[in-house]
Amino acid sequence: MLVLASASPRRRELLTQVGYRFEVHPAHIPEDPLPGEDPIAYVTRLAREKAEAVYRELSNHSIHPKDCLDGQSVLGADTTVTLDNAILGKPEDAADAARMLRLLSGRTHRVITGVALVTAKRTEVAAEVTAVRFLTLSDEDIAEYVSSGEPMDKAGAYAIQGRAARWIHRIEGCYFNVVGLPLALVCSLLESCDY
Repeated sequence: MLVLASASPRRRELLTQVGYRFEVHPAHIPEDPLPGEDPIAYVTRLAREKAEAVYRELSNHSIHPKDCLDGQSVLGADTTVTLDNAILGKPEDAADAARMLRLLSGRTHRVITGVALVTAKRTEVAAEVTAVRFLTLSDEDIAEYVSSGEPMDKAGAYAIQGRAARWIHRIEGCYFNVVGLPLALVCSLLESCDY
């Protein structure tokens, strides 16, 4: 049984899209970066911590933990946006969303997703990096987008699969990574663990 340690509807949609059957069991852990933490280290740490937390929780609530978890795999993921190696997480409010969008305007940033797969036998961790180039945004573009509410729960304050798609000039790398789950990488991890 595959368990997704995320409440993200986008991750659920992507896993379903490639044909996986799974249960959803969101992890509840602090998501603050450590002082001076590199963005790749940050997302891979969070992905691992989410997957491990859910694996532990499921094993603690199981009547026969070993029997129930032998064939179980828990997938954790975390996505962030970085610009000049600074982490741009989810905006705190509308002003923060507008600030992030002004930073991204006319520039290329990186979207990094860390993924972790925890099984009874091992833990595998990896990351995917995609470069995204934004067109230059006007103050009106930013204000209208922020007022739509779409940026509020998104790393970097935008959704490539939403209204912000009109500003994405170019990407280099995995599109699905920018949505929130690098499918080829995840499928490779699952296959390597004989899922």
